[in-house]
Amino acid sequence: MASLCGQIARNCRGLTRTGFAPLRTYASSAEAGNSQPGIGFGLTDEQKEYQDTARKFAREEIVPVAPHHDKSGEYPWDVIKKAWNLGLMNGHIPEKYGGLGLGILDTCIITEELAYGCTGVQTAIEANSLGQMPVILAGNEAQQKKYLGRMMEEPLMCAYCVTEPGAGSDVAGLKTKAVKKGNEYVINGSKMWITNGGVANWYFVLARTGDSSMSTGKAFTGFIVDANTPGITVGRKEWNMGQRASDTRGITFEDVVVPAENVLTAEGLGFKVAMGAFDKTRPPVAAGAVGLAQRALDEATKYSMERKTFGKQICEHQAVAFLLADMVIGVETSRLATYRSAWEIDQGRRNTYFASIAKALAGDVANKAAADAVQIFGGNGFNSDYPVEKLMRDAKIYQIYEGTAQIQRVIISREHLTTAKETM
Repeated sequence: MASLCGQIARNCRGLTRTGFAPLRTYASSAEAGNSQPGIGFGLTDEQKEYQDTARKFAREEIVPVAPHHDKSGEYPWDVIKKAWNLGLMNGHIPEKYGGLGLGILDTCIITEELAYGCTGVQTAIEANSLGQMPVILAGNEAQQKKYLGRMMEEPLMCAYCVTEPGAGSDVAGLKTKAVKKGNEYVINGSKMWITNGGVANWYFVLARTGDSSMSTGKAFTGFIVDANTPGITVGRKEWNMGQRASDTRGITFEDVVVPAENVLTAEGLGFKVAMGAFDKTRPPVAAGAVGLAQRALDEATKYSMERKTFGKQICEHQAVAFLLADMVIGVETSRLATYRSAWEIDQGRRNTYFASIAKALAGDVANKAAADAVQIFGGNGFNSDYPVEKLMRDAKIYQIYEGTAQIQRVIISREHLTTAKETM
């Protein structure tokens, strides 16, 4: 069994790596590997640089302060500013607006490393991606220059405002309305569970512009709304079970006037824009879950090699070794699923099916890995002086936000059955 301990240890990554340079010094690798035939599992040199930079940043800047932010709920502005200076956020903003124009796979590689440090901090950073994605996908040049460009001038945050108190997965149940008056729209309604809600410079807001008889695909419109617009009220910071470094709030819109020029694409196309963003943001969310699972595996492995019972390391007990083996299986398979979903969209193909598989699998793996890590730590795992209880609390949200685990299965089953009916 001693050799098994060594094998498991080799599957766990070291806590330090070399390379700590701003990502802006590297070229985009969004299309890297397109000319390579067959299947390849290696990262490009640029992607290795991204990984090493993010890994070192997470170990040196995020891990030491994560417990403080978890206990206090303080927003990690200092960490975010450092990440912004290194180019570890907003990487998918097009180069012509000052971004790196990274592919989704590139983003996933970075996200996993940041999440390893703390998924609360990583979620605060990654929420920018979700808020920006509708503008990247559907914004005109003026909108992109104004709202994406400013994100590259200073460390600003944005937020994706879709979920409401009575409508999460049920987007058709959204009550927020936007009424057109001349060249403006007046928005009224409330949003809930908005990540970065209290720190955002601007919001993507989905509001109903059609009557109740219209189909979901035509009833909603997407808007860019500046956070300082009169009539916006930001609620209290929610004290959540986990990921407490992230800022989650309710947002109320009362007679908020938005110019028609801030409509994304056209009236009635908001649902398509909002849902289209998920194909590009769900892979990075899955990557965050993979990062948490990898951290749980590393912590559990290290502890199991230090702790002894009955005269030997606990990793030499088959019961513990099998828990570690299951964690390894989960981490490796969920990472592959995540990379596949990211690679598909980077090739210009619709990845809804693969994105849902990655998100569902990685979320489940993160929860099981964190729970098993607590089990391996025993009584110590139940104590806040040790890192794994935080991982267990942080993991749960991966089965809830950006589409619940059950919604992902609805999507997967529909995609599967549609294909089956066409081919069988």
